Amino acid sequence: MSEITVAGIQLDTKLGKTSENRERILEFTSQAADRGAQLVAFPECALSGYVFETLEEARESSETVPGPFTAALEQICRQRGVHVVAGMLEALGDCVYNSAVLCGPAGLVGVYRKTHLPFLGVDRLTTLGPGPYEVFDTPVGRLGMLICYDLRFPEASRCLTLLGADILILPTNWPIGSDASPEYTAPARAVENRIFVVAVNRAGVENGVSFIGKSQIVEPSGKRLATASTTGEEMILARFDPARAREKRLVITPGVFEIDTVGDRRPELYRKLTD
Repeated sequence: MSEITVAGIQLDTKLGKTSENRERILEFTSQAADRGAQLVAFPECALSGYVFETLEEARESSETVPGPFTAALEQICRQRGVHVVAGMLEALGDCVYNSAVLCGPAGLVGVYRKTHLPFLGVDRLTTLGPGPYEVFDTPVGRLGMLICYDLRFPEASRCLTLLGADILILPTNWPIGSDASPEYTAPARAVENRIFVVAVNRAGVENGVSFIGKSQIVEPSGKRLATASTTGEEMILARFDPARAREKRLVITPGVFEIDTVGDRRPELYRKLTD
């Protein structure tokens, strides 16, 4: 593959104001495309906000997939030739899921429903995503999605790696008290899986909950290619070749020091993980 430009939009989402949030997501997508981005990622619950008090409130800010939001994303993706990942609350039957959608010029590519739910914000109210984990083969690379708290479970990232992901896109809402995730966990997932990690947090304060920013794009070595400099709204950009994530064998000194954290696994010793 050739290099692509990836944008992460650290958005200050307004709770329950889905129309306003949708327009700002579309606006930022165009701005990112103007700066050369081919893949644009937004935070968790970017369409709806996160700190809801009741399921009824959350349901009022949810949408079906496909629905009005994904239709708007599909249109901007066709117009600007980009792929977009954005978080939303998804209405499906009687359930509300904390979801992320992936759209591109060809339309709706996929949806991911959060599989690990902390006792926090809207996750106290939503339904656990049933899985399975999926990787989507796109013109900008093989993309896998997780959401926020999912990052704390290394098995999820490893599953996406084994499915062939080049890039892990992580819409997130890291509040105060979550510093370990951007400081240590996101780079660790990149290193242990030899993949790119695009972690996009939200900005601002919502219902008394402050968010810490620190959106980042991390390469397989664990080096941050881009990091948000504030806790406010900000666009981060990085350019890289996703195919680098397919080179799992790390050769420090040929024939002397070589490691492969995927190929050197011992699955027969890990059965306790699924007991």
